[in-house]
Amino acid sequence: MLIKKPFAVKPSEITDRSVYMNRRKFMQTTSGFFLAGISSLVTAKTSEQQQGAGLAKLDYQATAAYSTDEEKTPYQHVTQYNNFYEFGTDKYSPAHEAQSLTTRPWSVTVEGEVAKPGTYTLEDILKPHALEERIYRLRCVERWSMVIPWIGFPLADLIKRFEPTSRAKYVEFTTLHRPEEMPGQKRRVLDWPYVEGLRMDEAMHPLTIMAVGLYGEVLPNQNGAPMRLVVPWKYGFKSIKSIVKIRFTEQQPVSAWTRTAPHEYGFYANVNPGVDHPRWSQARERRLGEFLKRKTLLFNGYADEVASLYTGMDLSKNY
Repeated sequence: MLIKKPFAVKPSEITDRSVYMNRRKFMQTTSGFFLAGISSLVTAKTSEQQQGAGLAKLDYQATAAYSTDEEKTPYQHVTQYNNFYEFGTDKYSPAHEAQSLTTRPWSVTVEGEVAKPGTYTLEDILKPHALEERIYRLRCVERWSMVIPWIGFPLADLIKRFEPTSRAKYVEFTTLHRPEEMPGQKRRVLDWPYVEGLRMDEAMHPLTIMAVGLYGEVLPNQNGAPMRLVVPWKYGFKSIKSIVKIRFTEQQPVSAWTRTAPHEYGFYANVNPGVDHPRWSQARERRLGEFLKRKTLLFNGYADEVASLYTGMDLSKNY
């Protein structure tokens, strides 16, 4: 029997705990009733699963124009199964390790090609913005997905406040670097701090939001508190968490994952079922909490809204 050491196991090879438990339940209860068993597995969600953990509530307006009507992923999956390598590479580590993170006070440095650079407190950033609920799909490169009710505001509104110059072609974001509170940063898994970036037209697109909450509450630490990016048509690693710096540049930023593995993680990271990851297919995905896989949608189902951003581009080369 082949036994792999923990560091040799690929993220794509790890079975989600919820899927494993659902599989056991499925095998125990579906003898002779296959379809009925599948239905109960997919739809059985308790009110407790949909409720938050007692975090501060937020005032917001629902925005149906941008939201999917798909069933939301249960709160426990959204907050207990996370990619946040600053708190460990295991999907369940962030929910435990991130509780040590201090998120108040918080400030964001704005620099580069803007008329209004400076350091802004979180209160400075949030004060002018009315919060909205946007129910978005989130697709991770490891072939799992969620549907999350984010609370936030359009990134475009924030960018306009800083008055970018005509030389600003890209927006670069940087995550907090604080190894004493983010134990994953003590390991050279990535070149810390985490950096991501968007082309200016991507950043200004109305689907792109700065999120400060989910399920009507402030963001849990493991989900990127106190503020994170959400770009729903791109793989999850583009939606950078715990942002402390925004820089406007003329040159394309080099993101953390692209620097580490450029043949696997390109700058654009658009969800594309026709372009495989070098180590696995992206054609199908598993929604957390469900047993069966589903087809992956081009641009994560947002093609009507964003395909025009990439007219004339070869999406197999610009991955």
